[in-house]
Amino acid sequence: MVVFPNAKINIGLHITEKRADGFHNLESCFYPVGWSDVLEVIPAHEFSFSSSGIDIPGDPAKNLCVKAYELLKNDFALPPLAMHLLKIVPIGAGMGGGSADAAFTLTLLNQVYNLQLPTETLENYARKLGSDCAFFIQNKPVYCYEKGDQFADISLSLKGKYIVLVYPNLHISTAEAYAGVRPQAPSVNLLEALQRPLSEWRHCVQNDFERGLFLKYPILPELKNFMYEQGAEYASMTGSGSTIYGIFEKEVNFQNILPHYTVWQGELTS
Repeated sequence: MVVFPNAKINIGLHITEKRADGFHNLESCFYPVGWSDVLEVIPAHEFSFSSSGIDIPGDPAKNLCVKAYELLKNDFALPPLAMHLLKIVPIGAGMGGGSADAAFTLTLLNQVYNLQLPTETLENYARKLGSDCAFFIQNKPVYCYEKGDQFADISLSLKGKYIVLVYPNLHISTAEAYAGVRPQAPSVNLLEALQRPLSEWRHCVQNDFERGLFLKYPILPELKNFMYEQGAEYASMTGSGSTIYGIFEKEVNFQNILPHYTVWQGELTS
């Protein structure tokens, strides 16, 4: 069986406080986009995991897809299978690609083996794998808070808008990104700001990671400004970087304009 774990963007991101457990509390809007990996599982005599496409650093046995399988296998008699991941979504790009792979593994196994796990239970399993993994269980626009793993419904639809995502081939670790922020209460209510017209977001919907990372990596503000020059209604860095996205009223084509970077573009469907 084949599934397509998709990426997400952050629309607004505020780091509000440092937690006692070493994590940070934040608030953001998570929004799914169509840039996707490809995950396939087939029956096998023994478990195996392989990948192709973008090289995934680290021990394959510790890949989040493997961890998701092992997490469910602890509680259910899952048979062995062969799992292959075609990695397409860039790593360290602020789009939750690895988290999506893990969450889609959970939902795929739940379906293939008829585990009949409800959404809430799948989300709780996903939270054990990473802070934003749980988002990809329902995979719909949400307001998120605490570690980014608690959700509330949000009345927001960008369906029919066109999005361009540009990954400048720059890997930014989460630790590096957090080193440049100072947690504080947001000056703007994010939920209220997102109810304003899209054209006003550039003045009130901010990503706190931009301040430090834009100083360190000038290509990031250059790309953001470029989005606006090309007619974007709103542009931002997503997550802890380094992908910059622009939301447009109509279809645009950046593939030939930015040949040295990794570009994905498509229509928003949520």
